[in-house]
Amino acid sequence: MTGARLNRRDVVAELLQGRGDLIVCSGLGSPSYDVMAAGDHDRNYYLWAAMGSAVTVGLGLAMARPQDSILVVTGDGEMLMGLGALATIAVKAPKNLTIAVLDNGHYGETGMQRSHTGLGVALDQVAKGAGFAWTSRITAMAGVADLRQRLHANDSLAFASIDISQDDVPRVLPPRDAVHIKNRFRAALGYAPL
Repeated sequence: MTGARLNRRDVVAELLQGRGDLIVCSGLGSPSYDVMAAGDHDRNYYLWAAMGSAVTVGLGLAMARPQDSILVVTGDGEMLMGLGALATIAVKAPKNLTIAVLDNGHYGETGMQRSHTGLGVALDQVAKGAGFAWTSRITAMAGVADLRQRLHANDSLAFASIDISQDDVPRVLPPRDAVHIKNRFRAALGYAPL
């Protein structure tokens, strides 16, 4: 990984600009802080644990809610933990699912050890090899703006790896009560609490 990197908060704010009814599922740690920093929303589903599961939760949401656009925002460390799920997602190919991986090449939640992407693994190419209809490695904000337009089109399964800086930004914590998050999210989708 070389060259200038994007600011993670700018990237997520751009993706969520004018979001409308977009459903957002965020991976644990920094991606959830980034989504929260862009503005809390009843249609945000923050994963406080379940490392590696953001994309599978996104797949379930996309299949259960084909009328909605679904965005998964996760990090490279979490994506690497759930890498096998990309094959299942590609086979199911929901056209309303977009996966945005914030890739700083490090495991930010465990001490900034270099991740596989920091050693040359290209996640967009892994997704392409699995069969995703559209993949991209985004290195400029213009690419993020294009991705925002794409995620509302619902015309193909999409995966983007977005190069972000390693800068440590202040945490903006979403609600930590998992039952509250679940019930608030269910209510926003028209379901009764469990």
